[in-house]
Amino acid sequence: MTTEEKLQLDHQLCFPLYACARRVVGQYTPYLKPLGITYTQYIVLLVLWEQDGLSVGDLCRKLYLDSGTITPLLKKMEEHGLIRRVRSHDDERVVVTYLTDEGRLLKESVRDLPDTIGCCIHLTPEEIGTLYTLLYKVLETM
Repeated sequence: MTTEEKLQLDHQLCFPLYACARRVVGQYTPYLKPLGITYTQYIVLLVLWEQDGLSVGDLCRKLYLDSGTITPLLKKMEEHGLIRRVRSHDDERVVVTYLTDEGRLLKESVRDLPDTIGCCIHLTPEEIGTLYTLLYKVLETM
């Protein structure tokens, strides 16, 4: 492949990844907006519903986000009463994030969301498994 061909949009792996991610995330908006949360706040909640009391650093690692992105996000979530941030007793440089009762209750409102969004993605279970595996392989090797 020539340099000119390599620079064509159709030969850029990043573009279909980017466009697909935007489309999929966009599917969540009509369901999350009435709840007053963004997609990024939703994935923070997903992690905390699994394991409450994570440090900001742990959240960054699990979500592949940097602290400059997640800190303002957590601040907004705290202002909206979904989480609380507490300095660790062991190391005051570490901030630990906990769900509030309101944050825990929100889980019930999104219980069916994965199935609802899943219906928009027309892939077989095997194709979904393959895509999931490949995407995480890309994430872990970059």
